[in-house]
Amino acid sequence: MSIPNTTGLKRRPTHPGEMLREDFLPDFGLSTAELAKAAGVSRQSINELLRERRALSPEMALRLARLFGTTPEYWMNAQRAVDLWDAAQAIQDDVNRIHPLDAA
Repeated sequence: MSIPNTTGLKRRPTHPGEMLREDFLPDFGLSTAELAKAAGVSRQSINELLRERRALSPEMALRLARLFGTTPEYWMNAQRAVDLWDAAQAIQDDVNRIHPLDAA
């Protein structure tokens, strides 16, 4: 059983890049270059993620989960929330024109 959310989120969910930038980097005392090295990726890919110009990939979720002692799902759920919100904003009028079906 689920409870439908009828109000909808009024603001964009927090991007994983913002979470890294505002919470994880300061708490662990890491720079962009240090995070990139620790995660085994390029500084450019971390920089684009931190600036919210890149979506978090499943591969990056695995790396960050290992690095920070979280789960990949933690990171992917944050990205999924952003993706769904962005999609809902983009096609809101189209979705509103769809009439739900009744079961036979």
